[in-house]
Amino acid sequence: AALRSVLTVLLQEHFCLAGVASLAAIGGRADEFDAAAATLDMNSVQLSEAIGSIYGDDAGDAFLDLWRNHITMFVTYTQAAATGDEAGKADAQADLEAYGLTFGEFMESANPNLPAEAVAAELAPHVATLLAAIDAQVAVDPMAFELLREAAMHMPMTAAVLANGIATQMPEMFD
Repeated sequence: AALRSVLTVLLQEHFCLAGVASLAAIGGRADEFDAAAATLDMNSVQLSEAIGSIYGDDAGDAFLDLWRNHITMFVTYTQAAATGDEAGKADAQADLEAYGLTFGEFMESANPNLPAEAVAAELAPHVATLLAAIDAQVAVDPMAFELLREAAMHMPMTAAVLANGIATQMPEMFD
């Protein structure tokens, strides 16, 4: 429960910061975007430290690289959406869908209780709803906030999947 709680807080914080960053980027507020992005990166480091505390510093560093990469993909999607670049959006979306499996493979390499396909499937609704929220933000559609909320609701489920897999693998560390 403690691990799940920590992961839930960090993942939901990640999501909220990403929503703020995308709104700032779409609105052309560079200083606000830079501040949000810096805070988002601090959150990424905290997530990597949580993973590193379980699987070691090398795994934490690898996680951080993967995590930062997926944030860059969301930024790319946001920029493409803001400029009406449909091909750029499609490319970023394809990259994000592929990322789910890459992240899943990383988790499975550390923990056989977290099959790559299952982790990727867990991330897919989050990606889909966040992309829909970004599109709604660009369109200045009030539904963007409901979509952001819906996407955020996936984070506790993701935290539960990861925490349960880790606790199963390491029962001596986690009840």
